[in-house]
Amino acid sequence: MATILSAIFLLLLPFSGHSLQYQTLIPNSLPHPTTLPPTDTPYTQTQISSQNLNQNTNTNTNNNDNTISLDLHHLDTLNTPTNTTPETLFLHRLHRDFKRVKTITSLIQQLKPNKTKTDFSSSVISGLSQGSGEYFTRIGIGTPPRYAYMVLDTGSDVVWIQCSPCRRCYTQSDPIFDPAKSKSFSTIPCGTPLCNRLDSPGCNQRKKCMYQVSYGDGSFTVGEFSTETLTFRKTKVNNVAFGCGHDNEGLFVGAAGLLGLGRGKLSFPNQAGRQFGSKFSYCLVDRSTSAKPSSLVFGNGAVSRVARFTPLLNNPKLDTFYYVGLTGVSVGGARVPGISSSLFQLDSSGNGGVIIDSGTSVTRLTRPAYVALRNAFLSGTSHLKRGPNFSLFDACFDLSGKTEVKVPTVVMHFTGADVSLPASNYLIPVDSNGSFCLAFAGTTSGLSIIGNIQQQGFRVVYDLAGSRVGFAPKGCA
Repeated sequence: MATILSAIFLLLLPFSGHSLQYQTLIPNSLPHPTTLPPTDTPYTQTQISSQNLNQNTNTNTNNNDNTISLDLHHLDTLNTPTNTTPETLFLHRLHRDFKRVKTITSLIQQLKPNKTKTDFSSSVISGLSQGSGEYFTRIGIGTPPRYAYMVLDTGSDVVWIQCSPCRRCYTQSDPIFDPAKSKSFSTIPCGTPLCNRLDSPGCNQRKKCMYQVSYGDGSFTVGEFSTETLTFRKTKVNNVAFGCGHDNEGLFVGAAGLLGLGRGKLSFPNQAGRQFGSKFSYCLVDRSTSAKPSSLVFGNGAVSRVARFTPLLNNPKLDTFYYVGLTGVSVGGARVPGISSSLFQLDSSGNGGVIIDSGTSVTRLTRPAYVALRNAFLSGTSHLKRGPNFSLFDACFDLSGKTEVKVPTVVMHFTGADVSLPASNYLIPVDSNGSFCLAFAGTTSGLSIIGNIQQQGFRVVYDLAGSRVGFAPKGCA
């Protein structure tokens, strides 16, 4: 009888004259620290099967396409100190998140109407804060390939790795790459078109092209801009322009370097566009419910047949980030009043807009949109016990002792694509005592960022050839 009365109560909750739509949340704890598979193999053994690829992806491939799949591992599995608690890992994640968002927004704010190339002594600010993205994979570098962990990041363009001889190198999990032992390594002369693609090309005494990337926390990498062969499982990609870093400092968390997946002309997807059809996708698992790794797919096979697509928008002042049109948000089946596309406009100066980012965890919405979303969600969760605010979260609940709860549905409306979020993508655990918070936050910068918590479980498709981004639910199978 009590269950029936509770169900009637939920249906009668008021929300702008509508009966709210609910879905079930199974409260899970924060993920515990996990370890990586042994590093003595070139790549990990748990891969997307060819059967799953055929079932979940577009089969319109051609003979020139190489569809490859790789495991993605979360940063917390690399060099995690012993006796680290789930709460400590989560707080570290929020700290990284704060720095990353600060770096991205400061980069946008530095845009000037008539931006020109600066000299080599100036900093080239990357969208990646701390030089450490949230996800990485194992890639072969050189001929014969030496395998190492590389950060993958949609907010960065330049590909780079640590190289010997090192003037200054941070500690990484694998041996540092020695270009002298690779048959395919080649430096790039100064003044060549490839060298000039860098925002701030430099030149050393041997007339070799130099690169420099600086990060928001003072981390940086400097070295020779070169070309090399990269190997993804057994697929080789030749003549990839990358930075061979001899002077690298900062908190790079054990990875050998970075594979930039941004939209810029030097990013890996654009460099390997002909080989992989300028398409890639990933699916990030919810680590609180699954121990299996996330996955990354390059090629036509990356495009899911069930994905809902939204067009990519261009920022004429900055080509790294993936901008999309967000037109509104629904809570409980009703559009939230006060959230419209006008709050997310990208103006001619490169300010505002909405980006999809794999390295940001918590979705940031411009402040008026966030307040409207939060208030609508709180209105639909009056049956839940409120909890104290936690870090940047100000809509939290005490779900201790609950085996399941009903929460209002949340749908993000993009141009041409409605993305209905699972409950675990917006109400997340913040400790091991049953405290859960709405995983959105407000920002006053004008730039909104769709983070990886909201992306969990979707195959997020980046189709650069079609200038679109897609979302396929249940894409990690």
